Amino acid sequence: MIPGYEVVERVLALATADETIVIVTDASEASLRWAGNSMTTNGISTSRKWAVASIVRGSAGARVATASSTSIDPAEFESIVRKCEADAGEAEPAEDAMPLVSATASSVDWDLESERTSIDVFAHLSSDLSTGFDGADRLYGFAHHQVETVWLGTSTGVRRRFTQPTGSVEINGKRGDASGWVGAGTKYFDDVSVHGLLAELSTRLDWASKTVELPAGKYETILPSSAAADLMIYLMWTMEGRGAQEGHTALSRPGGTRIGEKLGALPLTLFSDPAYPGLEYSPFLTTASSNNSVSLFDNGLETSRVDWIRDGVVNALAYPRFAAEKYGAPVTVPGDNLVLTGGSDADIHDMVARTERGLLLTTLWYIREVDPATLLLTGLTRDGVYLIENGKVTGAVNNFRFNESPLDLLRRATEAGATIPTLPREWKDWFTRTAMPPLRIPDFHMSSVSAAQ
Repeated sequence: MIPGYEVVERVLALATADETIVIVTDASEASLRWAGNSMTTNGISTSRKWAVASIVRGSAGARVATASSTSIDPAEFESIVRKCEADAGEAEPAEDAMPLVSATASSVDWDLESERTSIDVFAHLSSDLSTGFDGADRLYGFAHHQVETVWLGTSTGVRRRFTQPTGSVEINGKRGDASGWVGAGTKYFDDVSVHGLLAELSTRLDWASKTVELPAGKYETILPSSAAADLMIYLMWTMEGRGAQEGHTALSRPGGTRIGEKLGALPLTLFSDPAYPGLEYSPFLTTASSNNSVSLFDNGLETSRVDWIRDGVVNALAYPRFAAEKYGAPVTVPGDNLVLTGGSDADIHDMVARTERGLLLTTLWYIREVDPATLLLTGLTRDGVYLIENGKVTGAVNNFRFNESPLDLLRRATEAGATIPTLPREWKDWFTRTAMPPLRIPDFHMSSVSAAQ
């Protein structure tokens, strides 16, 4: 298999369209699975996908088409490029057409081959898990590691390369009828404390030795970092400027957007930052398609910190260059991590100790949008909802369906704790790099009782 950078150069050399973009992605993956206190499967794989975008410019505008392939045979490159160029010639003019990003300094590692992972990345993880396998609790789980190397090349001279490591581990514990969950996101598993995760899991299963049935209603609720992450990710995904300008989203208001609106009393800042320690992501944009948040014509744009919410005030929306020009807004590239700061240095145990009566959640799942106009979401609690009485967890309660808007949660939150790296349970297959505080919501809406475990 020829190196990814060579694929870029060969495809660009074959191109005859006015402009061409080539993206090559090599992925190396390792996985480990266990069930009933024993390892069951492990494996490694490598793959390549690449995409070419052909742009034909004329008096009617820029016409664009894309083609993608997993072929590693250079003899097949030309037919793919020619088909893409033919499709571009017949396409409708692109609404988001802009000049391609001009060349800047090429990545110093441009001509290096892709990086790879191996099963060895789980060495200390599997060793430490074996201590848990010796216990009475039944443990199930999955660990995954992926290293993606991306090359971006354009006919305007852009040559960029970036390697993104992404890892996660999830452990489910069963004790009788009780179920608990813990998880962590990581780059290379060297910062994951399995013993810490198992201790937390054991504590949660201890809490479930007593069970209490509660009805639906509004409860003072502590959202742990993982649950907060799932809700804030969905909020960020909706923070795109065009939809807000056109009145289609919860970030709209008559005549414009809700930029500048104060959401609540807490000075919370929600931001993405490609340089955030431990959660780094690509310093440039790579996309094989356009949508309301990103444009194919913007490939190679620098990414930078974006404060979506700053000190409790809506501060930014995502605008590709064409939308920014249309609406007179700053160009803003969506981020691939998400951090919420502005709380105290309290951890979740401190927050529990200050709770007279309320609920402590573990995670959320099956999150779906109910009303885009208010960003009302629904979903289920999962793997442990616990009753807090007089500053102590006194037992587990039934699961619930919830109805809440993350925008409203930020308005009503009365306390935020310390920001820590966390693994979002619902969205981890698409978005893993998050750091969140636990949040106290005085009236979290549990709309109905759920039979889910």
